[in-house]
Order: sequence, then C-alpha cells, then structure tokens
Amino acid sequence: MLRARRSLLLAALATPAARSVAQTAHDEPAYAKVTPRPLVFPRDHGAHPEYRIEWWYLTGWLDAQPQPLGFQITFFRSRTPIDPANPSRFAAHQLLIAHAALADPARGGLLHDQRIARAGFSVTADERDTDVRLDGWRFRREADGRYTATIAAASFELAFDAEPTQPLLLQGDRGFSRKGPRAEQSSHYYSQPQLAVRARLTREGRSATLSGRAWLDHEWSSTVLDANAAGWDWIGMNLDDGTALTAFQIRRKTDAHALYAYAALRAPGATTVQVFAPDAVRFASLATWRSPRTGATYPVAQRIDIGARRFETQPLFADQELDTRATSGTVYWEGASRLRESGKPVGRGYLELTGYVAPLTL
Repeated sequence: MLRARRSLLLAALATPAARSVAQTAHDEPAYAKVTPRPLVFPRDHGAHPEYRIEWWYLTGWLDAQPQPLGFQITFFRSRTPIDPANPSRFAAHQLLIAHAALADPARGGLLHDQRIARAGFSVTADERDTDVRLDGWRFRREADGRYTATIAAASFELAFDAEPTQPLLLQGDRGFSRKGPRAEQSSHYYSQPQLAVRARLTREGRSATLSGRAWLDHEWSSTVLDANAAGWDWIGMNLDDGTALTAFQIRRKTDAHALYAYAALRAPGATTVQVFAPDAVRFASLATWRSPRTGATYPVAQRIDIGARRFETQPLFADQELDTRATSGTVYWEGASRLRESGKPVGRGYLELTGYVAPLTL
C-alpha cells in the first residue's frame, strides 16, 4: 500500500496500460473530489468509480512453523481518462490491478504475482460492498462482516477468511485523511485492524491450515501527491494487547524532512482514536538494505517517535521488494515487520516504503 495502504500507492499510477489509454483521451474526466463527509456503510465498503484511484490493501502474518509468514493481498481500481460517454463495452474506463505476495524467511525473498485488466465482463469492483474480482482472484466482504479471498498465484494458492474483532478505524478526521500540506491532497480512508485470519496455503503441492492476524486498508482519492513529494513510509501494526497503530510520513524530494506526517493509536476497547499532529510524528532509519536488482536503498528498520512513545520496526527479513512495473508502474518495499517498544516485542504488521527507486509521479 500507503497496498501497497495508507497511503497513496495508486496516486502514483503510471502503468503502461494507463499511459496507453491516456494517449487516446482528449480531456481528463471530472474526477470526484475528496471533501469531508460522513462515511456510510456498507456502501463505502464498495467501489467508488467516480474517483481516480482506490485500493483494498490487506497485509498480515500467519503463524506457520518453524517460522511465521507474511502475506499481502491488494486490489487496485484506477479510473482512466477515456471519455465516460464512450459506450463500448471494450473501452477501458476502469482498470483493475491486483498484487499478491508471500514473505517466507526460509527463502529470504518474496513469492509474488500480479494481474491487470480493464473492468468489464468478469473483471468487476462492486459499488454496493467489497467484492473485487480479477482473473480468478477474488476479495469480498460477506453478509456477516467477514472478508474472504481466493488467490491462485503462480507459485502459491491462498484462500482465507478474516473476521473483524474490533470496529472500523476511521483514519484522519472521521475518514478524511490528509496526505499533504494542502487540504485537497487528501483521501477517504478507513482501516480494519486486528482481523482474525484462518487460511489455507498451498505451495509445491502441499497444503496447510494456518491462523494469524491481518490489517485491511480501504482508501480512495483523486488527488496527486504534492509536487515536492518523493514517496512515503507507512506502518499498520496490530499490537499484542489489541492496540491498533497507524503512522506515515510523506517524504520530500529535496531533503530528509517530512513534507507531511500522521499517526493514530486506538487502544483495545476504546471508542475514540488518538490522532497525532504532524510535528509529533518522526521517522528515522535504523538499518538499510540495498536491492541487488534495482539499486535502491531502503530503510527497512525504522525508529518511529509518536508523541512521547518510541517504537522500532524490525523486518522479518530484508529482501521484501516488489517490482510491479508491469501493472502499477512502481517498485516498492512491502515488508512484514515486528514492532518493538522499550526493547520489547509488542506487535506485528507491515512497513511500506515507496519512492526509493524513483520519485512517484502521476
């Protein structure tokens, strides 16, 4: 997310398919603008095709033996510049993109697959509730609130249900999430932390039933990043005591200072979210890893100061870089990571790092 969610991963979309349709469009459509409004459910679980970009971003840990596994399942929707009045069923008004990754420390690398197709026929994103389908992959929200997914990737198959154990977490100001110094640099954004996962994982002809915890982000926007933004660092962490922690910074191109930052903490059983001002959130690198494929250097372990608290992330392993240039036009680091506080392990989740190969542009 900010999945790659949490972010504005698809705010940087520059896919070959998107560029192709853009070249045939004369004028960009009037994308819907993000303004503060109450989110309405179940409608806002569904797709919002009037906006430029949207994603459902699920990351989590599975308690496998002898070592745990990380997983990422992401579905993106992108509205193209094709004239909305074009009546052809083959016109690429909407693109759907999906990424799937399994982080296995025994391999020291990711098993990864990706898909892209224009919406239509069997490629759909339902507007009534979460139900996204692409090339046999499916992610949906059931009537009882559970999320289910079926992913038949090239090197693994993953089928799971993820049951909410807590209420939705509305990010920012009741779901209106700032991503930069100007109000229009915003998204509608909510999370579903502390999902209880039951999964069936098949690899190399062997299947296993596993359990774990996951985090879902759903976000939609029409706004590009600030012109001075290089990318972002983001975490979504399920703490062992039930706390949910979100934090991100939008990095500048020109220096090491954050262009914008945000953090939110919700204690277990709490009905309110503690939101921190940008100047109360600070990211600092603790360890880096250089990709032998792209040459990018990523801060894969970070210290994150949030108010008076100090957290540290530790990757499950270093090489969790995803090259998705064939679909989303980006390379990013999406890593299963442990969370520590005062030298003790306190939780698990994901760290996302974008804009390290090249600044993100639309």
